[in-house]
Amino acid sequence: MRFNVFQVSRRGGRETNEDRMGYCFTREAGLFALADGMGGHPEGEVAAQIALQTLAALFQQDARPVLEDPQRFLQETIVIAHHQLLRYAESKGLSDTPRTTVVACILQGNQAWWAHCGDSRLYLVRNGKLIARTRDHSYSELQEALGRVGRGTEPFNRNVLFTCLGSPGKPMVDGQGPLVLEAGDRLLLCSDGLWSSVEDHEIVQQLADQAISEAVPELVEQALRRGGTRSDNVTLLSVEWEGEGDPAGDTTQNLGNSGFASTIQSALDADLVAGMDDEEIERSVREINEVIRERSANRR
Repeated sequence: MRFNVFQVSRRGGRETNEDRMGYCFTREAGLFALADGMGGHPEGEVAAQIALQTLAALFQQDARPVLEDPQRFLQETIVIAHHQLLRYAESKGLSDTPRTTVVACILQGNQAWWAHCGDSRLYLVRNGKLIARTRDHSYSELQEALGRVGRGTEPFNRNVLFTCLGSPGKPMVDGQGPLVLEAGDRLLLCSDGLWSSVEDHEIVQQLADQAISEAVPELVEQALRRGGTRSDNVTLLSVEWEGEGDPAGDTTQNLGNSGFASTIQSALDADLVAGMDDEEIERSVREINEVIRERSANRR
């Protein structure tokens, strides 16, 4: 499996950056994910991190080295991440649950599957054209789909979501795939800090005209400039699919004996750990392992 990845996360005019992103892969499958912790609720950065931890841990368990059903995996693990947030809030006695959006993509064989909850997006660009984009779980996109808001106008409640991970009700998870990939296809996962400032056609053009290592940082800077002092955090993860075959150029050829690599940390990252005692850190790891054991038992 051959692919290139480039990712950037920048804090805008917020006190903290609650966005998280990362990817992990085996020799024959890859998971790419991004989460945007929600302001107005406690510990958004923790919510985003727990979501990615859960997806990565379950991917490592199930991808041996491929997933049996990628779309089912995405649907199930995103809901499991939601329940992890509810468990976390209960264990800490929080009056409100940390919440986050999430978008995740699986590349396996020469196909792609993706799923999302909230308004973090995935774009798929091929030969300079937008092939697919996720539709936000927001009232503004719902109104537009129903024909109640004219295109090009500014919706009244553009950023109001009707579902996310960590909310009291069961989250809505939309998925797509499989979609057959072609060499040169580019996927972009992003938080709303990008698309709230940069139009879709501009995003597509940048991805089409430049290498992802140039397009991604330029899009981030463009969003920050337009957002000004009140800019949201901006996080992008882009993947360029190069195809299968040609073992000499295989992105996964340098995997160790485990056959697995990840940029998603198995425990909470350094910024979060700094505010936790040893017991809380151990509990976080223990809860992830408990979910893995429960899921394995249910499949027997």
